[in-house]
Amino acid sequence: MKKNKLLALVGAAALVAALTQTVHAIPITGNIGFSGAAQLDDDSVQAATKTVAWINTVVNGGSGSFAVVPINSPVVLMSPWSFTSGVINNFWTVGGFTFNLVSSSIHSQDSLFLNVVLVGTVTALNYDPSVFSGTFQVANPSANGQAIFTQRLSFSAVPDGGTTWILLGLSLVGIALIKRKMQNRPNSGGVMLA
Repeated sequence: MKKNKLLALVGAAALVAALTQTVHAIPITGNIGFSGAAQLDDDSVQAATKTVAWINTVVNGGSGSFAVVPINSPVVLMSPWSFTSGVINNFWTVGGFTFNLVSSSIHSQDSLFLNVVLVGTVTALNYDPSVFSGTFQVANPSANGQAIFTQRLSFSAVPDGGTTWILLGLSLVGIALIKRKMQNRPNSGGVMLA
């Protein structure tokens, strides 16, 4: 009987330890912005379908987890990049943070302005992978009549919607039910355990 009680206690302790690890996970928060130039596949944003090359793209601001990344840090970006793409791992990297693109799509595109929406996951050492969304924006006219445009990229964390708190609550309810069941279980002598 003591062995069963000890096993139940060890099991409950292991469950609490596992939950504690999940609860103490550190999400990546805040936002980060980049600026520089982008060479597009056309000299008009209205006809452009992809970025052929990135030119002098640097960090122009950050908050939250990104506050440690110095302004003007060079950003490594994947090219070429189609504005309507699927998964691209390591789409951008800077200051130990990496953005893995899940999808991108054109939000608006006309003769004066192009706005592309990106969704993916930012990863970094000692952080949990965190969902982020971003925008890529360029405007006509291009520099010197070439297909090189001033560009702006910005990314922000997407809130989890309370899922973490719901899982924590359900786990605590489960632990309480296990404890109640253990207390109400009769021992070998037919006496209720207290």
